Amino acid sequence: MPYRRLTVVVTRRLPEVVEARMAELFDIQTGPEDRPMSREELVAAVKTAEVLVPNLRDEIDQSLLAQAGPQLKLIANYGAGVDHIDVATARQRGILVSNTPDVVTEDTADMSIALILALLRRIPEGLARMQTEGWEGWSPNALQGARVAGKQLGILGMGRIGQALARRANAFGMQVHYHNRRRLREETEADLKARYWDSLDQMVARMDVISVNCPHTPSTFHLLNARRLKLMKPEAVIVNTSRGEVIDENALTRMLRAGEVAGAGLDVFGGRRDANPRLREMSNVVLLPHMGSATREGRIEMGEKVIINIKTFADGHRPPDQVVPGML
Repeated sequence: MPYRRLTVVVTRRLPEVVEARMAELFDIQTGPEDRPMSREELVAAVKTAEVLVPNLRDEIDQSLLAQAGPQLKLIANYGAGVDHIDVATARQRGILVSNTPDVVTEDTADMSIALILALLRRIPEGLARMQTEGWEGWSPNALQGARVAGKQLGILGMGRIGQALARRANAFGMQVHYHNRRRLREETEADLKARYWDSLDQMVARMDVISVNCPHTPSTFHLLNARRLKLMKPEAVIVNTSRGEVIDENALTRMLRAGEVAGAGLDVFGGRRDANPRLREMSNVVLLPHMGSATREGRIEMGEKVIINIKTFADGHRPPDQVVPGML
């Protein structure tokens, strides 16, 4: 019996090598341009696709899933985070959801360290001075930053990325602390040289650097709210390479403008689309366009995970990276 090729709709252009491999295995449909699909295009996609391959820019919510045709049986997300997908509704409709975990761990931890260094050593300010004002010569008091070694780093979320960050921070001589939904095993803590804080409030109040590395779930929405942010030391900085919704961005913006927090490095934002315009005006803020996973190697590995999940599903088995509501 000949192998039937699944109809796979990809909502955004992927690395060429990934698309080529997909085309060998499946009947893939992609847009001619590398841009997000409109809502109308997403509706058309779920009405025809047997497998949908979305990304974090696509809102796969209840109303969209209600318009899906009976042939849609798998949403193979291109990315680890699935907060843009209504996993519970998909499950109720008999649609499996998979993601691409583990692939972005090292790349995202690298970006967290990069933001910490950029803030503490005021690298963007130095770069801007060289590019716009010119350099007038060395001065003992110019652009004095803070020494990284010895700083207290508080990691919010000690999963794979948080642990990878802890190892990097140890190499820079930082003191690692963490808050997590579950405490790590004693031997893991020893390996990471990390101190656990059951109270997030107490950890936040004592750290020089806070790094957000937890996923966005209903329980982590605005986990760093205005009250908790005000516990931070005025000389402390905060970085976020996870999800913007974990931080009350408006409260953080007000505190940065008032000098109540020394700086922020953000690779993600509350609406996932763009940063608060007021953040662009401040020299003590580093803004990046969600570059945490943006390496050639990482993006190709993400695509390979998507292919494995679809191929496994096509062979009649459970995708290895299936996501169920209880995991969120």
